[in-house]
Amino acid sequence: MLKGALVALVTPFREDGQVDEESLRKLIEWHIENGTDGIVPCGTTGESPTLSHEEHRRVVEITVQQVNKRVPVVAGAGSNSTAEAIELTKFAKKVGADAALLVSPYYNKPTQEGIYRHYAAIAKEAAFPLVPYNIAGRTGVNIEPATLARLAELPEVIACKEASGNISQMAEIYYLCGDKMDLLSGDDNMLLPLLSIGGKGVISVVNNIIPSEMSTLCRRWFEGDVAGAREIFYKVLPLCKAMFLETNPIPVKVAMGLLGRIPSAHLRLPLCEMAPANLERLNKALADYGLM
Repeated sequence: MLKGALVALVTPFREDGQVDEESLRKLIEWHIENGTDGIVPCGTTGESPTLSHEEHRRVVEITVQQVNKRVPVVAGAGSNSTAEAIELTKFAKKVGADAALLVSPYYNKPTQEGIYRHYAAIAKEAAFPLVPYNIAGRTGVNIEPATLARLAELPEVIACKEASGNISQMAEIYYLCGDKMDLLSGDDNMLLPLLSIGGKGVISVVNNIIPSEMSTLCRRWFEGDVAGAREIFYKVLPLCKAMFLETNPIPVKVAMGLLGRIPSAHLRLPLCEMAPANLERLNKALADYGLM
């Protein structure tokens, strides 16, 4: 169901800090015109931690409406409260999203059994396609391959976004459950290695600025053009790294403002503008790629 380069969509804000709904719709259209394989609103890159529940629902609703079934919409619905994650997942289902992206519970630091029960409860209550998201660097707890193998037995779990940065762990996940769920990279710089072990694609940050290249990379791989996919991967790799000069989504949002993809690169506190030295490095990366 989920394959290729899906964008971890930024949430555009106006200068007054409110969600810029018009820019959001235009951004979605631009992505579809440029070959994005799927839209993922209200994730980390979409600044979900600082969206109110009302804003979160509105962004998901607008995204589903604007996409209008042209590509899959995987709505961010994660929370460290299982009850809240169930509520957000049910909303995504109600408005017509195709699946829900669910980061593992953060700050609580649950056991592996607790992580399993969290997703199992969402699956039972929402009865909707789910994509667990493993990113221990933000949550404090790794979803172990054995736990993902248990989750893959749930029919609602259709894919996993894996951002451990550990290719050995990714290979073990694919070995244990690759025939039951799709494996997607949560790191742009791990895309080619992940594809090489059987992965299906990426939920991408850099896709916000180069969707056509990322989609083409995946397509070439699946068409058997390994050399072509590798060529694109090494071309985009410096840009991928530049997106993490500071905490995501600061660099990508600043880049989108510089490139005119969004009218304002406004970020909500505690995220703030880039340090001057890092901004200079970001500008150089964009220029070296030929975007400036």
